Parts: sequence; structure tokens; C-alpha cells
Amino acid sequence: MAAQDDPGLARLMWRHFEPVHAVTYFHPRARAAYEAVGLRGYWRGYFAGRAAPLGAVEAAPVVAAFFGFAPSMVARALPSVWRLATPQEALRARLTGAVQALAELTYELPEGHLAEAADLLEEAAGAVQTAGRVLGAANAALPAAAYPLARLWQAATTLREHRGDGHVAALVTTGLDPVEVLAWRCRVDQSREFHRMARGWTDEEWAAAEERLVEKGWLTAERAPTGHGTEAFRAAEEATDRAALGPWRGLGAERTARLRELLEPLAARCRAVIPPQSPIGLLAPGPDADGSPPAAR
Repeated sequence: MAAQDDPGLARLMWRHFEPVHAVTYFHPRARAAYEAVGLRGYWRGYFAGRAAPLGAVEAAPVVAAFFGFAPSMVARALPSVWRLATPQEALRARLTGAVQALAELTYELPEGHLAEAADLLEEAAGAVQTAGRVLGAANAALPAAAYPLARLWQAATTLREHRGDGHVAALVTTGLDPVEVLAWRCRVDQSREFHRMARGWTDEEWAAAEERLVEKGWLTAERAPTGHGTEAFRAAEEATDRAALGPWRGLGAERTARLRELLEPLAARCRAVIPPQSPIGLLAPGPDADGSPPAAR
């Protein structure tokens, strides 16, 4: 198998560009930028910023596209956030905050390093196939940014939402609903209480999901993962990786390797601001067994 056809390459590159995108969720400057346009409170900024490329949508399409959140949690934010900030204001805030965060994290890196990384990552993002990928398409259609850090962040965001759309599609094929996916993964290696609360599910909804997982053969009666569940989830992760290979095939082996080299110091700095326990479940680049998050990326 050629290197550019190895699904593991897509996962490896995700671990390099995802931290660049993730500053928008975890860096204080990103939070401050949302607050400056009236989006006070973490979840207002999160839902407004991530949904803004779709326009002033209501809750239903965001429940579908984001996948892992309880509908009631999304409905608490949407559409009411658009009375606080328009989608255009939210987009400006998320880019401003992300650029300020990256500037703080990467000030020691040469300007040429950042510009080259932005050029290559932007080229990869420009090659995404957006059919069937709503969040990836909406981000790919945004106006091009002018400066290297802005271009770098927007390209990372387009790539991660493109991959996330593919991940949701793969999870749908498992026959599990969002809370079942989360509940199963939390019986493998994640914190039940953290992810239940972070995604807005009640104890009753979570317990019912585990009952359904037993009925579907994903958990034993003792709530341990079954071989069937483990294999089905592995197949969904492999499908996610295969569907995310397009940008790296387009970029080519040599330039993909160069981009990975350029992103390594950026990713390390950005990863430092991600809390040890987060819904992303992001691990450092390396030959580990999985490293996938518990639900949609």
C-alpha cells in the first residue's frame, strides 16, 4: 500500500492539525473574543462559533451535524445566541480569538515557518471533497483569510470539520445513536461522568442507552465491551480515516511529510492548552492503538 493510501496517514495528520484548530475551544484569548461580541459563557461561544458558517440556524441541523450533544443542550443555545451576535460577528470573533491565541503560542517560530505551514495546510484544505459534508463545506466556502495565522487556523478548521462529517457518517452506519456511541466509548476508556455532562445527557438517558447497547450486543450484561462492539467501532474508525485521505493524496507524499514536520512544533504548543480531560480525546502523535475521541470530532 502506498503511503498516501494508508488510512493511518489521515489519523496522523489529524493529530497534527486538530490541536491548531482546538485553541478556539480552550485558549483564554478565544474565550475573550467571544465575550467581546456578547457571547458570554463557554457554550454560547462554542455553539455560535462552530455553527456560524451555517448561518443563523436553529437547533435541529446542529443537533444532527454535531452528533454527540443532547438535543436539549443544543436548544438552550440555538437559536437564542443569534440575538446576542450575528453569525458574521461570531465568525469574526472566532477567527480573531484563534489568531490571537496562535500568535501567543507560536511567537518563537520564524514567520517563514508559519507561512509555509499555512500555504501547505491551505492547499490540503482546498482539496477536500465536500459532497455530503455539511460542516466541511460551510467552512470551505468561507472567504480566504489574508494573514498566515488566520489562513493556518481556517485551513485546520476546514480539515477537522471535513473529517468530522466523515466520522459522523461512519458512526451512523454502526446503527448506534449519539448517546449510545458515547456510552459505549466511556465503557472502553473514557470518563462517563465527564462526557455525560459535557454533552448534556441525563442519567436516565445514559442508563437507557447502556441498556440498548446490551440488547444490540455492544455491551455485556456486566457493561463490558463485547468483541462485536469493539470490531464494529474499529471498522467505523478505519472508515473515517479512509474517507479523510483525499487532501493528503492531493498534497503528495513529499509535501505531506514537510507539512507534518512544520506542524509538529505548532501542535505541541497548542496541545499544551488542551485540558487533560476534554471531549476531543486528542493524543500526541505516535504509534498508539487508537487515540480517537468518544464521538464526533
